[in-house]
Amino acid sequence: MIKYNLKCENNHEFESWFSSSDEFENLKRKKLLECIFCSSKVIKKSIMAPMISVTSKAENEINNLNKSLKLEKENLLKIRNFIEKNYEYVGKNFSKKVREIYYDKKTKKTIYGTTTLEERKELEEEGIDLISIPWIEKDN
Repeated sequence: MIKYNLKCENNHEFESWFSSSDEFENLKRKKLLECIFCSSKVIKKSIMAPMISVTSKAENEINNLNKSLKLEKENLLKIRNFIEKNYEYVGKNFSKKVREIYYDKKTKKTIYGTTTLEERKELEEEGIDLISIPWIEKDN
């Protein structure tokens, strides 16, 4: 079995498994391959990373990296849980709400939400500092 990264004429990328490279070429020639997004039949192989055999030293490094990533994920989930318990979620109204709080110095609300890059730049130009936190999905 061989896995190929494929790309259609509309630049949609997807993966598929084939029993051999000949099978891929045969299906392509017969126009039996189809984009999973737009159903285009014009499909080509895309650049793909090769499979690499791993030495025990490399395997240890990968295991250490995986442990480190797991720890980072746990820390980000702790941050998310803290924010959800202690801050008010304002969603896409974040830019509006943060301005209200910033310019009304009496308000001591703590909020979180989402903003576009453009809105974030505007807030920064107004002197409003924000912190972006990677929002890790709980079931990821």
